[in-house]
Amino acid sequence: MTFYDSHGIPIAYLYDNSEYIYLFNGKPVAYLYDDAVYGFNGHHLGWFENGWIRDLHGQCVFFTEESTGSGPAKPAKHAKPAKCARNARPAKSARNAKHAKAAKGLSWSSISGEVFFEQ
Repeated sequence: MTFYDSHGIPIAYLYDNSEYIYLFNGKPVAYLYDDAVYGFNGHHLGWFENGWIRDLHGQCVFFTEESTGSGPAKPAKHAKPAKCARNARPAKSARNAKHAKAAKGLSWSSISGEVFFEQ
């Protein structure tokens, strides 16, 4: 599953439909736990529902081919780059508590691209 940003640029992918999210350069950047997206540092980054990754304010950061339900208009998708060899995953730090879910927004988040995973 590929995650596209608000410009339709493929930023990351879910490896083998597992829980781990990688950038196309092979860097592991996050993982899914239930419906939440966590960084390996334990920070709760956002939510993954219906093919959308939303930030903590409910705004859309990424969409997938399977995105359904409410959200902003999806742009045309750019071609996917080749996937580099995956780097080893870091150890997961203790997860911070999940934030309360915000209402689902209909616009794109101001946080975009790889920056989302650097929080």
